[in-house]
Amino acid sequence: MDRVTIVLQDAPYGNEKVWNALRLSEALLTEGVEVRIFLYGDSIPMVKKGQSPPKGFYNLGEMVKNLIAKGVEVRTCLTCTKARGFTEEELIDGVEIGKTIDLARWIKEDPKVLVF
Repeated sequence: MDRVTIVLQDAPYGNEKVWNALRLSEALLTEGVEVRIFLYGDSIPMVKKGQSPPKGFYNLGEMVKNLIAKGVEVRTCLTCTKARGFTEEELIDGVEIGKTIDLARWIKEDPKVLVF
């Protein structure tokens, strides 16, 4: 099975990069591709529980929940998560706090990587 790692770095609602990455993840799953997502820096808040974006905006938290339910592995960078004051309890169920070495292993296993 094909596998792709997607690395996100931008703030969830500042532009549409993160939204487009999640939409692409959904499309890849439809094509039978396994997807893994690693979050760095300002993308970390996208996996905070209880998001309530303004009416008419997409809800990235719900998109992530749906992807996890479909088998997508989502991890955050430990250092980036701590720097933003988040704990594992505040993150969407199924999101793991990982380390850069996890991402390095993913890339070693399957070097197909997209960075948003």
